[in-house]
Amino acid sequence: MRDMDRTRSDLPARAGPNQDRLPVTSPIARAKHRSFIDLRPVGYVIGLLVACLGVTMLIPLAVDIAEGRGHWPVFLESAVLTFAIGGLTALACQNGTEEALSLQQTFLLTTGVWAMLPVFGALPFMLGETQSSFTDAFFEAMSGMTTTGSTVLSGLDTLPRGLLLWRGMLQWLGGVGIIVVAMVFLPELRVGGMQIFRSEAFDTMGKILPRAASIASQISVVYVALTVACALTYLFLGMDAFDATVHALTTISTGGFSTRDASFGAFSGPMEYAATVFMVLAALPFVRYVQLLNGNRIALFQDSQVRVFMLTVLAFVGVSFVALLHIFPHHWETSLREALFNITSIMSGTGYASADYMGWGPFLITIFFFVGLIGGCAGSTACSIKIFRYQILFAAIRSQIKRIHHPHGRFSPKFDGRPISQDVMGSVMSFFVFFTVSIGVLAVALALTGLDFVTSLSGAATAIANIGPGLGEIIGPSGNFEPLNTTAKWMLSFGMLCGRLELMAVYAILTVQFWRA
Repeated sequence: MRDMDRTRSDLPARAGPNQDRLPVTSPIARAKHRSFIDLRPVGYVIGLLVACLGVTMLIPLAVDIAEGRGHWPVFLESAVLTFAIGGLTALACQNGTEEALSLQQTFLLTTGVWAMLPVFGALPFMLGETQSSFTDAFFEAMSGMTTTGSTVLSGLDTLPRGLLLWRGMLQWLGGVGIIVVAMVFLPELRVGGMQIFRSEAFDTMGKILPRAASIASQISVVYVALTVACALTYLFLGMDAFDATVHALTTISTGGFSTRDASFGAFSGPMEYAATVFMVLAALPFVRYVQLLNGNRIALFQDSQVRVFMLTVLAFVGVSFVALLHIFPHHWETSLREALFNITSIMSGTGYASADYMGWGPFLITIFFFVGLIGGCAGSTACSIKIFRYQILFAAIRSQIKRIHHPHGRFSPKFDGRPISQDVMGSVMSFFVFFTVSIGVLAVALALTGLDFVTSLSGAATAIANIGPGLGEIIGPSGNFEPLNTTAKWMLSFGMLCGRLELMAVYAILTVQFWRA
């Protein structure tokens, strides 16, 4: 990562020893320069991660053996195939790992990991009891890795436990992965204003936090600790050990995959309050937990993101609570619990559903749609636009209004007490445009495949924002994505990938300029 900031003028030096023999204006030199991107470092890292994914398949294999339904050969075959392909890829590319990653290679690596892991994560769905097509299996695995939570599977209550655990593991691995990507890679790639969260910028008691590797390891410790605490809480409140484990994996990852077709509706009552607490904790910046471990006890509460996120959740819960009281009069506790749980679930991008809220009327349905476009804090497992971008947007609006009232004054928008640079401001504004346009384009494309307006729009929004269930009779909280046509599923899979990596990281590699740089 140390050479990540190299300029484009630095890159030709890597094109080979013969380039100095050709003038800069030579078409051959330009073609050679444009075509050279060393993919070996990218292939090496992706190969290692694929091999590691194969090793993790041994866990659901052991669960299937313990269950005794004879489903374990599926994970054995998948594990061997995944490990072999990943290991051979890493071996084939290991001679290209001597230099640090360039900016182009980092973009390719970030996108390539999230595009390739679901390919191998889909194997148990194709070979297992569900016998899904590659399209459905890839959709399910992509939804898991991106912690979206949309599903094409039904009859979850009767599926082998190893397969249900694998769905939860995909989300858990994707959750911790996206935190590391958000804190280490995306800030360096200057994606959507994330450069304001460069890992070396976080202070702890006057000291700079360790960079990449150390931050990733400490975040992993916090992630595991929260998962264990969540599982023990569910277990204490009445879930069996298996359900508690799987739901802890998908709660802390804000993924939303459940072991039941009824989702969290099968565990109503006190467990909804517990899930709400852990969904909120998972939607807060994990780097603040790291600071807490390093001795800074007030960092979490000083973060303006945290305060704004909590206030936003409470505001929408209050509005939803009042609306639900008109639907369920004399049931204030039920109304409060359902409002608290579902608003938190949707805003954090978890996607659990405790009830079919499509029957709660257009007002609440509209609120749920827009709440899903807010998201949690940067550096968390939450998804969507995220709170800090709204803070920057409103800071820019306030600054502009002040300039209108005081034309000769000098007003600089600030975030968390720090001035917002022009490149950060530009990135955030670009992200809002790309996010809105992406939903619109994807919705139109889905409609062209024959889907109705509600399914197309909510499907596009739930994919780009990585929320989970959509709206309507087909993909709403009481349905799933299985009835959609093959083209729509591939479009939504691509949308989930783009949304999870903050759009620009994927869109950049689709441009001609990227490959010419």
